[in-house]
Amino acid sequence: MSSVPRVSGKEVVAAFEKAGFYLSRISGSHHILKKDGHRFRLSIPVHAGKTVGVGLLKSQIENAGLTVDEFNDLL
Repeated sequence: MSSVPRVSGKEVVAAFEKAGFYLSRISGSHHILKKDGHRFRLSIPVHAGKTVGVGLLKSQIENAGLTVDEFNDLL
């Protein structure tokens, strides 16, 4: 099992879009992603020059129904 990567919010959003999620709206600096037929919505903070926290990213990966390895492949 791979470790959770240290990536920016823009990279996270791009990876989830490859997994079939789409940008529903932007609320402040958070990008809200949805997927048709999917139970959860994902809220990804996009701050210039900062990475997404490891705990938050791992939680969002699980909410998306992916494993860390699958997410790393999408990057």
